[in-house]
Amino acid sequence: MSGKREHAEPASEGGRLSLRADCESCFALCCVVPAFSASVDFAIDKKAGQACPNLQQDFRCGIHTRLRQRGFQGCTVYDCFGAGQKVSQVTFGGLDWRRSPRTAKQMFEVFPIMRDLHELLWYLTEALTLRPARPLHAELGLALEQTERLTHDGPGALVELDVAAHRRDVNALLLRASELVRAEVRHKKKDRRGADLIGAKLKGADLRGANLRGAYLIGADLRGADLRMADLIGADFRGADLRGADLTESIFLIQSQLDAAKGDNATRLPPSLTRPAHW
Repeated sequence: MSGKREHAEPASEGGRLSLRADCESCFALCCVVPAFSASVDFAIDKKAGQACPNLQQDFRCGIHTRLRQRGFQGCTVYDCFGAGQKVSQVTFGGLDWRRSPRTAKQMFEVFPIMRDLHELLWYLTEALTLRPARPLHAELGLALEQTERLTHDGPGALVELDVAAHRRDVNALLLRASELVRAEVRHKKKDRRGADLIGAKLKGADLRGANLRGAYLIGADLRGADLRMADLIGADFRGADLRGADLTESIFLIQSQLDAAKGDNATRLPPSLTRPAHW
């Protein structure tokens, strides 16, 4: 954030680069582990642990460049935060589930746990760049180190990990950081945590410093809205219109939220995120 963010040493292994998906180093876990149902996001039904029929023997997607056209929009907005390559190359040492079927069940159980941990690493890394949250930087740093250590546990320990409890603890800390940042906004801040804003008419709305955690903004009209310093963690932006919106100083916004929305060249984004190609 201009004047409100600062450099912080992020998670190990190359910082945020290690929290970005490297599909070349993964055994296509996102194409196998999750279940999905035929809908506007997926053209077919698929059971959890079942390989997508579009997955090739080399772990590449056979329709990768045509996913949206073929009815697999949900695949284009999925982000594993680098958990795929961590599980494939670190946790299981490069042993893939096709050549070693006995590892498949445990690998598939570990993947969503690792994804949760990597997502927390992303948010903690961002929180450490928030200047108003400096009073919490020591606690945030410890939480980052603890979460990073957990990602290097063996498969058995990861399966036994109470990741929901760890997530609750970290989320409470992230909320405190969010409150410090949003306190910088002088006007009355809007608390719309978990709000049903599906299809809401919010064109040009002043949402600076708003708490939009977990808000349902599906199909909302946010053209020209000011979302600086708004907490967007977990907000559902599927089909939301962000054309001309200002997201430059929003906090806890992730790439998959942008990928699920609509925008244009006038949409202002944080420097850590990229403008989706389909905009």
